[in-house]
Amino acid sequence: MNLTWAHIVRLGLVQMCLGAVVVLTTSTLNRLMVVEFALPAILPGALVGLHYGIQLSRPKWGFTSDTGGNRTAWIIGGMLALAMGGFVAAFAVTLFATSYWIALCVSVLAYALIGLGVGASGTSLLALLATATAPERRAAAATITWLMMIFGIAMTAGVAGSFLDPYSPARLLTVVAVVVSLASVITVLAVGRIERQVVAIKAEPHTPFMDGMREVLAEPNTRNFTLFVFLAMTAYFMQELILEPYAGLVFNFTPGQSTSLSGAQNGGVFVGMLTVGIAATGLRIGALRSWVIAGCLGSCATLTVIALSGFGSLSLPLTAMVVALGFFNGMFAVAAIGSMMALASQGRGQREGTRMGLWGAAQAIAAGFGGLTGAAAVDIMRTLTTDGPAFGAVFTFEALLFLASALMAARIMDNTRAPTGAMVPGE
Repeated sequence: MNLTWAHIVRLGLVQMCLGAVVVLTTSTLNRLMVVEFALPAILPGALVGLHYGIQLSRPKWGFTSDTGGNRTAWIIGGMLALAMGGFVAAFAVTLFATSYWIALCVSVLAYALIGLGVGASGTSLLALLATATAPERRAAAATITWLMMIFGIAMTAGVAGSFLDPYSPARLLTVVAVVVSLASVITVLAVGRIERQVVAIKAEPHTPFMDGMREVLAEPNTRNFTLFVFLAMTAYFMQELILEPYAGLVFNFTPGQSTSLSGAQNGGVFVGMLTVGIAATGLRIGALRSWVIAGCLGSCATLTVIALSGFGSLSLPLTAMVVALGFFNGMFAVAAIGSMMALASQGRGQREGTRMGLWGAAQAIAAGFGGLTGAAAVDIMRTLTTDGPAFGAVFTFEALLFLASALMAARIMDNTRAPTGAMVPGE
């Protein structure tokens, strides 16, 4: 039996909970460190980088869920670890007022726990989706789960933010405790008994982790798709740390306006993901490969326009350009995730989690590398030229990375449509 739509929505609730907890640690706590405690911005940046770095363990978590015969335990266990890490991270922030070094040590432990929790829960969840989702539903499943994650991020940021004012350490701990507790309870209720009702994996005799990794890395499709994920996600994350400064320095956006720009971009991402879900699954328009390429090319074109605005060659509303960028980013991202789910089920059996973990690790590396590379490149270019051309040069490079990603997708993915309408990766 494959996952029903109700099962997919329930697993989407888990993804929503993951986003709800992570946004507190990567956004709210960052702001408190920099603004309320006047700490250098590189500190929360390094902690978030640690959380991404720990996610290099994703292949191990995926392999463990493959061979253990029980993905549900790792989904729930990972969420509990994430919840504990989120609360400890909030507690550590309150310690900065009294002891910097104690607070820093506790923060490092907390963000390491967050990385482990996201890796264990998120990888096992995607592996379960890849294993048990019917091919014709994979694009829709990817859309549903990622839209629910975005909803969880947006809802938590808005609701939790309103309850944090006026700020006090006790209020912060209360809000975070409520969020992580609800996330844990919802996860247990949502994922419970699903794995027993679908085509589930069976535990196999013990296989060393490195042997399992060699098995999947020996597959050309897996190796090629890993490189594609790293390249495309590096392009995806390069603008993450520089878009709001660009809006302020070049377009004279106020802090409030630049913050709302991020919301507008996420709105575009939401619509882009929804478009692919409806078109690829509901209307059976295009293979996922085509949507991946279209999203990459659209992102390339939009970034080129944004770069030309920085060079002074064009004068278009930045918000409209950023919404368009979000739309194509969302289109590419959800199609790539659907493609990932399709490819995870190909090759040596009972290695879906290992493959998803490998690609999750590539994405985590790209997220940290892309964000830091974009920020560092802007700093270097600003020493050589004025703000507009400096940012424009970096956006141009990012556009070229998306173009290279589109060309790579065209080469490594087969456009032959399966009877289900799902994308079939090429050999």
